Amino acid sequence: MIILANDGITLKGIEALEKAGFEVNITKVAQNQLENFINDNNIDAVLVNKNTQIRQELIEACPSLKLIGNSSVNMDNIDVDFAIDNGLHVINPKNASASSVAELVFAHLFGMARFLHSSNREMPLEGDMRFNDLNKAYASGTELRGKTIGILGFDKVGQEVAKIAIGLGMHVMAYDDFVEEATITLDFYNNQKVDFTIHTTAIDDVLKESDFISLHLTNHEDYIITSTEFEKMKDGVGFINTAKGGILNEVDLVSAIESGKVQYAGLDVFETEPTPAVQLLMNPEISLSPNIGSSTKEAQERVGLELANQIIKLLN
Repeated sequence: MIILANDGITLKGIEALEKAGFEVNITKVAQNQLENFINDNNIDAVLVNKNTQIRQELIEACPSLKLIGNSSVNMDNIDVDFAIDNGLHVINPKNASASSVAELVFAHLFGMARFLHSSNREMPLEGDMRFNDLNKAYASGTELRGKTIGILGFDKVGQEVAKIAIGLGMHVMAYDDFVEEATITLDFYNNQKVDFTIHTTAIDDVLKESDFISLHLTNHEDYIITSTEFEKMKDGVGFINTAKGGILNEVDLVSAIESGKVQYAGLDVFETEPTPAVQLLMNPEISLSPNIGSSTKEAQERVGLELANQIIKLLN
């Protein structure tokens, strides 16, 4: 069987697949040439990330396809339901990047709590002329220790966020559609381990009691957070979305920032990628990153191996 790793796969992933008897093609095929390439080369499986679209028309036109693998956490670039209904396997090893996403959540949180997202913009422009003024402007930061973090979505990613939060001494509240409780294990450098059991609760309780809220409900298509949900939050809350675009109403977020309901926000994903709204990009109270939640070297190694293992299990 032939695997087209259109958006790449790690060397260890390639080695695992080839050892199992698969042929791996690492040619980068342009979107408008993908249909012909798949058919001309009798491709059995295609591996992509968010940069390549696998839509209904392509699936219908490529009868040799048996599997679609996505290395990105977000599956919006694939017509998943149509593919499954037509007998294709669709795989996504999102757990492999859970730690990377969780660490990005706290990169934004630490930066926002000490206003680094803003001071990093201002210091290069005015640091030499208004140093003392900037010192005063950013002198009211807060510590994360002792604060409450609300985690909306308590799958593997949400649980990794909880793990870091517990290690920092934060109080964790969580909501999930399906998970009622989870055991969070903290592993220490000297092989000691400590278990914590987190029971999920009603979403309104999480919204009302959290100092910071991190969004991880990726199985939704419509808005989860709108003006209605913002109104239930504490005044001056910090908000993070590393899950997916389209589940946060960005217009309502900007309004909540302007009213003071939200003090600052961290966004890694956007409704209109790859062209985020200008009012987000220019807002000084928003910490921004370009959809890099799963983009670490370590995560990509895990993703490559997990994709390979799933392909071997499903197609061999």
